[in-house]
Amino acid sequence: MEEQYLKLVEKQLPYRSKQIAQALTLLDEGNTIPFIARYRKEATGSLDEVQLRTIAETYQQVEKLEKRRHDVSEKIAEQGKLTAKLKQMIAQAQTLQQLEDIYLPFKQKRQTKAQVAKKRGLEGLAKFLLAFGAQDVVAEANKYVDPAKEVMTSEEALTGAHEILAEAFGENASLRDWVRKQAQTKGKITAKVKDETLDEKGIYQDYYDFSEPVKNILDHRILALDRGEKEKILRVKLELDDDYVLRYFHMRIIGQKQSPSESYVEAAYKDAYKRFIKPAIEREIRKELTNRAVQSAINVFGDNLYHLLMQAPLKGKTVLGLDPAFRTGCKLAVVDPTGKFLAKAVIYPHEKAKGKKPDPAKRKQAKETLLALIEKYHVEMIAIGNGTASRESESFVAEILGELTQKTYYVIVNEAGASVYSASQAARDEFPDFNVEERSAISIARRLQDPLAELIKIDPKAIGVGQYQHDLPEKELDETLLTVIETGVNQAGVNLNTASPALLEHISGLNKTTAKNIVAYRDENGRFISRTQLKKVARLGQKAYEQAAGFLRIIDGKNVFDNTDIHPESYPLATKILAEVGITQDEIGTPQAEVKLADFNAKEFALRENAGLETVQDIVASLQKPGKTLRDSMPAPLLKADVLHLEDLKKGMKLQGTVRNVVDFGAFVDIGVKQDGLVHISQMSNKYIKHPSQVVAVGDIVDVYVLDVDLKRTRIQLSMLPVKENDE
Repeated sequence: MEEQYLKLVEKQLPYRSKQIAQALTLLDEGNTIPFIARYRKEATGSLDEVQLRTIAETYQQVEKLEKRRHDVSEKIAEQGKLTAKLKQMIAQAQTLQQLEDIYLPFKQKRQTKAQVAKKRGLEGLAKFLLAFGAQDVVAEANKYVDPAKEVMTSEEALTGAHEILAEAFGENASLRDWVRKQAQTKGKITAKVKDETLDEKGIYQDYYDFSEPVKNILDHRILALDRGEKEKILRVKLELDDDYVLRYFHMRIIGQKQSPSESYVEAAYKDAYKRFIKPAIEREIRKELTNRAVQSAINVFGDNLYHLLMQAPLKGKTVLGLDPAFRTGCKLAVVDPTGKFLAKAVIYPHEKAKGKKPDPAKRKQAKETLLALIEKYHVEMIAIGNGTASRESESFVAEILGELTQKTYYVIVNEAGASVYSASQAARDEFPDFNVEERSAISIARRLQDPLAELIKIDPKAIGVGQYQHDLPEKELDETLLTVIETGVNQAGVNLNTASPALLEHISGLNKTTAKNIVAYRDENGRFISRTQLKKVARLGQKAYEQAAGFLRIIDGKNVFDNTDIHPESYPLATKILAEVGITQDEIGTPQAEVKLADFNAKEFALRENAGLETVQDIVASLQKPGKTLRDSMPAPLLKADVLHLEDLKKGMKLQGTVRNVVDFGAFVDIGVKQDGLVHISQMSNKYIKHPSQVVAVGDIVDVYVLDVDLKRTRIQLSMLPVKENDE
C-alpha cells in the first residue's frame, strides 16, 4: 500500500482516513472482505462489504491512474518534449482519458499523411499558415515545391500543410475535451431503422425514429440500441450541433484575425473535427454509455441473484419435486427434510402434445402414483418447475390436493438452470443411474428446501434473473456474480456437516481444494462435532481456519457457540457474557435467556473488559438467536392449494404473487398463471423512484392488481397500486 495513493483515495471517499488505512492494511494481510466486515468492525469502524469493496476498487483505480501518469511523463520526456506546461497538464489530469488526450500527439503510430508531409519538409508551411501573416499563400507554398521530396506543385505543398494542421487540431487535448463536454451535456443519441425486415417481431419498433439527450438516456435503452445496431436493424449515431462546435473552433483558432491563410486554416480545423475529433468522441461517448449500462445491468443481475440465493429455506419438510413435460411425462422425485433422495417416478397426466386430449387411463394412473408417493412419504410440499407444461401440471396437482385430508401445498419453483445442473458432472457423480430429467426433479425439490445450497451448483448466468445478460461481458459479469455468491454464502453461513463442496468453496478463506478436503474428512471420520476439527483437514492452515470458522455452523455439536456466528477467537468473551447475565450454555435459546440478554449492558461490559463494543453487541445478538441465520428473516415461499388461469383474470382483481425478476423498467411477478405479469416502474409507488429495486426484490411476496390482460399476446400488466374495475 503506497502512502501517496492512500492520500488520493481519502480525497475521493467519504470515510475517515483511519477506516480506509485499516481496511487496506487488513486486505494486504490476506483477510477476506466477508471476514473483515463481520469480525473486524472495531478496526474499520463497522464498514460493510460494499464499502470495503469500494475502498479496494478505488485504490486500484488510483494506482492505475498514477502509474499511467508516471508512464506518460517518462515517454514524453524520452522524446525530449516534456515542457513545464505539459508537466502541469499531466499533473492536473483527473482521468485516464485526459491523460491519453495529452499523450496522443506523442504516441507512436502508423505513418499518417501528416507524418509524410513533415518528412517532405512541409511543417514550415503549416507554421506559416498558422501565423496568419499578410503574405500571399500560394507564393509561400511555391517555396516548398521540391521534386526531390516528391512535392511537385504548390497545391501538393498546401495539401501536406493541411494534413499537418488537421492532425495537430485533431490531437489538441483542450479541443477534444471541449467537444467531449458538449457531447455529454448537449449531445443526442439518435436511431433510425436500417432494415425493418430483420425485425420480424417488431422488438425494436420504439427505436425506428428515436432521439434522446446523452445526459438523460436510460441504461436499458442503451443496451437495446446496441443490440439493434449489432443485429443490423438500427443505425445509431451521436448527434451534435456541428455549426456551434465549428464556430467555437473558429473563435479559438482564428478569432478576429484576417489573413490570406484564414481559409486554409478553417478548412484544416473543419477536417480535423469531421475526420478525427467527432468520430473519436462519438466512439468514446458510445463506449462510456455502454459501459455504464453494462455495469448497471450487471448490478441488477447481481442484486437479483443475491435475493434469490437469500430466500428463506423451507426447513423440516419432505418435498416432492415435479419436473413437468407433455410427451415424455412428468418426472417426480421425493426428498427428505435434509435433501436426501427417497423415491422417483414418471407419470403421464397430460396430452402427448399441446392441444390434444390426455389419455384418461394414463391420467388415472398418474393420479394414483402421485397420491401413493404423497401418502407413503408424508409429503408436505410439492415443488413444480415452471417450464413446459407447468400450468397443466399445476392444475393436475391442485385437483389432487383438493381430495386429500392431510394439508399438502404446492409451490411453483423457478427451474431456470436446473437442466444445466442435471447434466453436469457433479449431478452425474451423485446420481449416476438417473436420467437428466430425474436429476432435475430432485434439484427442483431441493431448490424449495434450500435455494442457496442448490443454486450454488449452477453457473449463475444460467439462472436468468437479469436483463440483456447475453450482451454483457462475461468476465465482468462472472466477477460480480462470484462476489454476490461469496457475500450471500458467508452472510447466511453453512452447515459444516451437510454443505457440498460447491457451497463450501465460497466460504471465506476456503477454495475448491480445501472444500473437497473438508467433505473427504467428513466422509472418512464422520460428522464434525467441533469447529476446531477443521484444523485437521488437509491443506487448511491457520489463516484459512481463522477466515472460515465463524461462517461454518455445527448443529448439535460439543459447543453451542459452534452453531452461532460467534468467531472461535471470541469464545472466551462469550463465556464471560454468559456468566455476567447468569445463564449456562444449555439455557441459550430459551425465553429466560433471551430476557436476560436483552437487559445486558453491552457498553459497560465492553469498557470494563477492554473489549470492542461492536464485537460484544454481535456476540449478544448471536446468543439471542442460536442457529438462526439472515435467511430466516427473508420472505417464505408463497404456498398454494388452488390454481388460476389467464382467462380468470379481470381488471382490478387483487392477487398475491412472487417477484421472479427485477429489471430497470419494472418487475415480473408470478401470479399463478402461465405468464408472469409485468409491474411497470410507474405502477410501483405513488412517489418517484429511480429503480424498481428500491421497492421490490426477487423472492418478495407482493400484492398486485390486474391492470390489463392481452389474451392474444399472453401479456399481463399489473400494478402495485389499487385499480378499480371500471377505471379507464
